[in-house]
Amino acid sequence: MNKTIKTILMVVGTVLLVYGIYTLIAPEASIGIGDFSVDIQDNTDAYMTIGLGLVALVLGFLGGKRLK
Repeated sequence: MNKTIKTILMVVGTVLLVYGIYTLIAPEASIGIGDFSVDIQDNTDAYMTIGLGLVALVLGFLGGKRLK
């Protein structure tokens, strides 16, 4: 595999992984009334983003190795 493609896969994989972890941790919406506050999260897209990031990283690492 071309070195440029491997580098692009590694960068994209890292960005997707970091973004997925960020969206998993950061709350999407917050409602506060006086001392009472509620944080709402929807993590379904975060898991998909993390998975795509891991796949891109694995392809970047293993892309140059050929089976003989």
